[in-house]
Amino acid sequence: MEAKLVEFSAAPPQLVVMGVSGAGKSTVGQALADGLSLVFVDADSLHPRSNVAKMAAGTPLDDDDRFPWLMRVGLELQRDGAAGVVVACSALKRQYRDLIRERAPHAFFVHLSAGERVLADRIAARPDHFMPASLLGSQLATLEELGDDEAGVTVDCSLPVAELMREVILALGAVEGAEEVRLL
Repeated sequence: MEAKLVEFSAAPPQLVVMGVSGAGKSTVGQALADGLSLVFVDADSLHPRSNVAKMAAGTPLDDDDRFPWLMRVGLELQRDGAAGVVVACSALKRQYRDLIRERAPHAFFVHLSAGERVLADRIAARPDHFMPASLLGSQLATLEELGDDEAGVTVDCSLPVAELMREVILALGAVEGAEEVRLL
């Protein structure tokens, strides 16, 4: 996708592209960052080695594993927030998103959603990723949909990336204080 300039009438967004493994967080996050001329951070790169080893061994992370990592995600949003940033991060539970918002209160969550079969097929197609397909069920069981009071949008991740971007940009334009967000 060709990078395009973007015009914001309000502050550049702090986007968190969230969802379970296989939803396309990194792909969509990078496309949004490129299309909106923002910094992209993949939160997988912020995990300590112990978390990566645990997941690679097929063991789900617990909250003690996740909380320090989520605080790092919030710090990344805070650090790059003035210029705008897109972070790909699972952010499956409301309390995880709340922890991120403690550092980045203006974060806007883009929940990539799909059926289990679509997600399982995607995971199977990427054998070199540290997250095994066996953990998809635990992630789906953990997932809490965005609340009505959370700034964000849920989109069907089986749509083409260009359509996903259009939906996100439309949703950003509807955020209070963001009069217009558009690709130039």
